[in-house]
Amino acid sequence: MFVVKKSFSVFFGAHRETIQPMIVLRSLFVWVAGIFLLLVIFPFTFLAWLLVLPFDNDRRVMHRILIWQSRIYFSLIPVKSFTRTGVKNVPEGKTYVVISNHQSILDILVMNTLGYRYKWISKIENDKVPFLGWYLRMADYISVDRGNEESKIAMMEKALSCLNNGTSIMIFPEGTRSLNGETGFFKRGAFQLALQAKVPILPVVLDGTGGILPKHGLIFGMGHDVTVRMLDPVFPEDFGTGKAEELALKMSAIIKTELAEIRRKRI
Repeated sequence: MFVVKKSFSVFFGAHRETIQPMIVLRSLFVWVAGIFLLLVIFPFTFLAWLLVLPFDNDRRVMHRILIWQSRIYFSLIPVKSFTRTGVKNVPEGKTYVVISNHQSILDILVMNTLGYRYKWISKIENDKVPFLGWYLRMADYISVDRGNEESKIAMMEKALSCLNNGTSIMIFPEGTRSLNGETGFFKRGAFQLALQAKVPILPVVLDGTGGILPKHGLIFGMGHDVTVRMLDPVFPEDFGTGKAEELALKMSAIIKTELAEIRRKRI
């Protein structure tokens, strides 16, 4: 029985040796409620997209609708506490390359709760996911096939065009979710964009989401604090380098330091 429970736990991505029945039931409720809301809301979202399509050229209205929906869906997540800091320190009306560490698929909802106007950059595989892919295309977010050089070039061109037109870009430099909650290697793309467009980088530190819904997990962990810390923007004159690789290492070190500080204060 222990082996069966342990295997069940690993399959669902839980951190305990066994999964309590109430946790399973709570997770089932979250999934069912989320899917129900999605099915109810999507037709209205699609109708709104059709109505604003002729004049909403950069999909600002659609992005605001998705922010509103993200807040609704995030309210279903079993979070012990949700803390946001540093929001008031970020100047409004600026264009940024927004970067963040990546622990869970929930990070997308968390980032959207902040209400910033940006275009997401996501892997092309997400375009094939029902509803998620439809939302990505309706909002005209940017997709990239990470194994295709032409797709990477097209992504960079579209992202640069957005930045030059005053629309921020949001990207997870790790490119994928962390398996252990620690910050992984930062790829160069986000930092190449900041250098080419000469726009500031806005670093964001997330923690706690990986404990709630880890990579490949289906069961929602309980009792986790979620923290979002907005760091001060780093402006081009403070980059200290013109090389994307060096800038990536610098930003990675900053986020790792802040992540460790968040965890230290929780102890």
